[in-house]
Amino acid sequence: MLSVYIIAYNEEEKIADAVKSVLWADEVIVVDSHSQDRTATIAESLGARIVQVDFEGFGKLRNDAIGACTHDWVFSLDSDERCTPEAAVEIREIISRPNAADAWYTPRRNWFMGRWIKHCGWYPDYRQPQLFKKNALVFNNNDEVHEGFEIHGSIDHMQQAIWQFPFKDLSQIQDKGMRYSTLGALKLERNNSSAGMGKALSRGLWAFFRIYILKLGILDGWAGFVIAFGNLEGTFYRYAKLTERKKGWHKPPTLP
Repeated sequence: MLSVYIIAYNEEEKIADAVKSVLWADEVIVVDSHSQDRTATIAESLGARIVQVDFEGFGKLRNDAIGACTHDWVFSLDSDERCTPEAAVEIREIISRPNAADAWYTPRRNWFMGRWIKHCGWYPDYRQPQLFKKNALVFNNNDEVHEGFEIHGSIDHMQQAIWQFPFKDLSQIQDKGMRYSTLGALKLERNNSSAGMGKALSRGLWAFFRIYILKLGILDGWAGFVIAFGNLEGTFYRYAKLTERKKGWHKPPTLP
């Protein structure tokens, strides 16, 4: 039997479609971090079980979500993702196998700026194993963002993709970039990473080059440029915020 968990925070515009796409599962759990909108109300009205978890980083949040699942198999879905009927059929077939691998990467197709993104590292865009036996995947509790994980057992890859709608508009890509750069700066600080504005600039430029040129984002038109530029900006501010935390830029040393 299968549990699906969906992590969410203030996602009232997206949560209904996410929940509806997995209502075929034996259990749907929405792990909400005390949303201020109608996220929890909408999800509960569709039959999902709501679990409220304080946000202390994505690593701990995902471990808490797995802990709330009651079945042997778990499928994770973010609120901006949709499980396609084809992926649902494949998932049911996998978990019915007596010799199935313990953890499965799921390909994702991303829709952004009116087109399916084929490059930029966004397809097949394996994020982390999304289908796994409950005891086969453990996340790093200390990771605020881009959470690391350990897999205990065998690994395989699904063939059918799910869909993701990562950003409603350009404002959302900016907002997410700023939020994630703050969390990323905390992670860098905890890992004793070096800082400096020169490093922030060089890392940002490298992020743009890697996505736009090496990962062929240029072939995705303006959408590819925006994705690459957003990564430049997020990477730059991640290291700039780390520099700010280390240097402690405050008031001038003397009063005027």
